[in-house]
Amino acid sequence: MNTELKKDRFHDECGVFGIYGHPEAANMTYLGLYALQHRGQESAGIASTDGNKIHSHRGMGIVADVFGEEDIKRLPGSSAIGHVRYSTTGESHIRNAQPFVVEYSRGGIAVAHNGNLVNSILLRAEFEAHGSIFQSSMDTETIVHLIASCRESSFVDRLVYALNRVRGSYCLLFLTEHAMIAARDPRGFRPLALGRLKDSYVVASETCAFDLIEATYEREIEPGEILVINKDGAESFKPFPPARMKACIFEFIYFARPDSTIFGRNVYEVRKRFGRILAREHHVDADVVIPIPDSGMAAAIGYSQESGIPFEMGLVRSHYMGRTFIEPKDAIRHFGVKLKLNAVREVVEGRKVVVVDDSIVRGTTSRKIIKMIRAAGAKEVHLRISSPPTICPCYYGIDTPRREDLIAALKSVEEINRFVTSDTLGYLSVEGMYRAVGDVEGGFCDACFTGDYPVDAFKDTGYPQLALFK
Repeated sequence: MNTELKKDRFHDECGVFGIYGHPEAANMTYLGLYALQHRGQESAGIASTDGNKIHSHRGMGIVADVFGEEDIKRLPGSSAIGHVRYSTTGESHIRNAQPFVVEYSRGGIAVAHNGNLVNSILLRAEFEAHGSIFQSSMDTETIVHLIASCRESSFVDRLVYALNRVRGSYCLLFLTEHAMIAARDPRGFRPLALGRLKDSYVVASETCAFDLIEATYEREIEPGEILVINKDGAESFKPFPPARMKACIFEFIYFARPDSTIFGRNVYEVRKRFGRILAREHHVDADVVIPIPDSGMAAAIGYSQESGIPFEMGLVRSHYMGRTFIEPKDAIRHFGVKLKLNAVREVVEGRKVVVVDDSIVRGTTSRKIIKMIRAAGAKEVHLRISSPPTICPCYYGIDTPRREDLIAALKSVEEINRFVTSDTLGYLSVEGMYRAVGDVEGGFCDACFTGDYPVDAFKDTGYPQLALFK
């Protein structure tokens, strides 16, 4: 995808997968990461253990490009963890690919992390002031330094010490020579699920990874839980003070795969309800409803069902874009967008069209798509967004732009409507979003829509800009 398109979408954070006690652990992990590819496309990695040593292989790019058959053969053992990455802290570089593997005085350790630690800058500075050397620019490495510096005898005690020092969001998988350990932050920002594959334990960011390897979903790893899996089975620890749950509501809007169950709900059904409520809140007289594929699909179906306006595939997406392309010397209007999407003239020509998308970031891509639909002959174009206006960045594991780059933070809905050149523009309300999702004990993090950040004391985190939103 070209640079402009990449800047005008929210980017998936990361995905983690782990399996304990399976003769083909590395191969199962490869398949699990394949199912989680949507959560990160910058790099991929797997670490395995044969009981004596931790082996690893990491690379830049998608799973299928990083791993070949010979790479998997060089990852022996019956336990493995894996990671797919889109950078939220730390540049896109091979040294920041995960799982992060180190040898220290107590043996080997590999870690895979989905989330973002908002106080990692201060913690890193503290370690560096005492002479510590960091191998990467990831916030994840801070956890490893905290574990290594702790004098407690058991790994669980050292991990509890480390996690008591960090703030922010984390779903973590650790691999030692003899155990796999899963941990989720006390607010439960990101999803993490436990499954079984016969006698093997499986942990993954989303349940779609279980489906591919025919594992059975057992339950969520609970907020604030540490689960230690070894030859004796699985043992749960809950060492942290209870905190009000703040599951990321944007997982339902965009990040999670529609066939996954997260936070106790099926993603596809929630997205359809977004569309249904959006149709009630912003009805328009139109001839056809079309989604911006793929993330707008379920909401567009819901909008169509509720409004009675027929659903059609008026935009077709290319799934085979390479990471680079050669642009012709003669200018082609909206070249980058046309590489990804193309309007179906027979669907939109002469018709009043409702276009459903999940969100608007900067608005430049929405503007080009609407112009493309008009060029294909649409009579009217009405843009409907199945989430509220995004007015603030995320600091808990999603790569979002700065506040000044979010169009909804700077412009009114009517101003955005004029900029993207739609005939009308309607966003799902915050209240409508919650009606679609339903209640959960504790609640959701909706900071990107409201500015209500659930982690306190931002002035102490190393992110001084957060104070602007408190």
